Amino acid sequence: MYAGRVRSEHIGTTITLKGWVSRRRNLGGLIFIDLRDREGLMQLVVNPENADANVVETAESLRSEFVIEVTGTVEAREQANDNLPTGAVELKVEDLKVLNTAKTTPFEIKDGVEASDDTRMRYRYLDLRRPEMLENFKLRAKVTHAIRNYLDDLEFIDVETPMLTNLHQKVLVITWFQAVLAKVTFMLFRKVLKSLNNY
Repeated sequence: MYAGRVRSEHIGTTITLKGWVSRRRNLGGLIFIDLRDREGLMQLVVNPENADANVVETAESLRSEFVIEVTGTVEAREQANDNLPTGAVELKVEDLKVLNTAKTTPFEIKDGVEASDDTRMRYRYLDLRRPEMLENFKLRAKVTHAIRNYLDDLEFIDVETPMLTNLHQKVLVITWFQAVLAKVTFMLFRKVLKSLNNY
């Protein structure tokens, strides 16, 4: 299940979620973690009074963009957040694992980020995690899916559709060399055929 798809109907169920740590904060003796995945945010709660000591220690060590896996029970929030689709629920963490750590990012992973285009391009893999960029990917996928279905209904054959490619100079040189080599080979083949015919 995706973190951004947990709703009130899941209250009382035990689920496992994976994603990036968007934010961690300590309030009133509780540790709150905002877990982010491709579908949105989900609030996690670690209560030191009833959570395992290892879980509490791991939760306190979390930093932004750590990749984690959590298992817990979905509960209703005491104070719902109407600004989030998951704002009516939270996950009471029972098990917590760090799948991967992360260094401090050069910019915050959020919409409306204040970073230069050069910085965003240099750290493109981080920029693509932002919600608005993910929405672009989803839209692109839906459009591509619709086009493919339409052409498939017309019995078109999908021979090759390069996706997310980036042509570099070396690739262009190799392609040009292959084209020249193919042309030279074809010309030599024609000459051989012609000489055989004359023979």
